[in-house]
Amino acid sequence: GSLQARFAQGGRELLLKVIHGVTAANAVASLLGSPLAHDTCLLSLSDLLTPWPLIERRLHAAGQGDFVVVLYNPQSKRRNWQLRKSAEVLLNYRPKDTPAALVKSAYRKRQEITLTTLEGLLQAEAGMLTTVVIGNSQSRFYEGTFLTPRGYALKYDLDTKEALPGETPGLSLRRGDA
Repeated sequence: GSLQARFAQGGRELLLKVIHGVTAANAVASLLGSPLAHDTCLLSLSDLLTPWPLIERRLHAAGQGDFVVVLYNPQSKRRNWQLRKSAEVLLNYRPKDTPAALVKSAYRKRQEITLTTLEGLLQAEAGMLTTVVIGNSQSRFYEGTFLTPRGYALKYDLDTKEALPGETPGLSLRRGDA
C-alpha cells in the first residue's frame, strides 16, 4: 500500500503520496553483495540545493569516520567534476585500492555494474542514474562480490575462523585500535 497525507502550503492544499520501496543504496547493495553491512553514509553530490563546500565537509567527515560511502547524483553533463573531487577527498583517508563500485540503472534494462577502486573513480564516468559505493577500511572484493564485514576482521582470523588474541567469541570486541 501507500501512505497519503494532505497539507496546506502557500494557501494551497497539497496531496503527498508515499509509495513504499527500497532506496537506490539498498538496491545497488543487493546487486553487489553486502557492501553496506557496517555503518554507511549517503551523500548527494548535487550542488543545486546544497553548496559544494558543505558537501565537501561531509565527504571529509565520512572519510574521517571510516564510513562506507554511497554517492547519489555523482555526475551530470553540467556537473562533471564532483565525482573526481569526491575521490580525491576520500583518498586523504583511504588507500587507493579501497573497493568501489558504480551501478548504473539498478534493476532496469540498461543496468551496468563496474567494480573498481577509489583511485579508479578519478577517471570513472557516471551519470545521474549511477549510484557509487566506496568501501571503508574493512571492505573487500571476494569472488566477484563487494563485502564489508561488520568488524569480524578485527575479532577473528578470517582464514582460520579462530578468535584473535585477546578476543572471546560471543563477547564484545575488545580491541580499540579499529
